[in-house]
Amino acid sequence: MCAYCERVVAERVITLDHVTPRRGQSAYDRRDNLVLCCRLCNAAKKDRSFLSFLLERPARAASLLTHGDHLSHMLIDLVHQIAGPEAVARAKRLADPDYPYSD
Repeated sequence: MCAYCERVVAERVITLDHVTPRRGQSAYDRRDNLVLCCRLCNAAKKDRSFLSFLLERPARAASLLTHGDHLSHMLIDLVHQIAGPEAVARAKRLADPDYPYSD
């Protein structure tokens, strides 16, 4: 599943995106800087900053609340701010294994 748009993507065509663009530096090839994403989102993001990509469509930040919990604390804080308090509360509810509903 794409971490940005939640599109279900076949394993053979899903891509890895560097959340913070690497610009030729291997230091950014860490797990806390990578997410699975579809080709459309990866092409749309290119080498743009994470902030501008999420601000263009805040629903991407809401998706990352669910699919990006492994990201660095700095990136998670940014995602929370962009997604907003309602999206953060919803993600917490859905992450609770005892929550009986699917919003």
